[in-house]
Amino acid sequence: MHFDDQLQRYFGTTEIDSLPAAAMESGIERMRVDLGLEEDRGRRFALWSLLFLLGDAPDLDVVFEDATDRDAARNFMELTEQG
Repeated sequence: MHFDDQLQRYFGTTEIDSLPAAAMESGIERMRVDLGLEEDRGRRFALWSLLFLLGDAPDLDVVFEDATDRDAARNFMELTEQG
């Protein structure tokens, strides 16, 4: 999953800074639905990561059953906070 591809898929653009609030909310809602339906661990992580970057990620315990996935998500959160 490429970042720009996901932005295009959910928001119809790679320039999300200029999106109206309603379009942002709609794209995030579609992402959350897809996250809930996705069974592939890698894709789930990618969707959760993008939601995290957008400030709307669900809690780790809700999304990731596997402790390894939760640890990877925590590491991702720490890395983004350092930048």
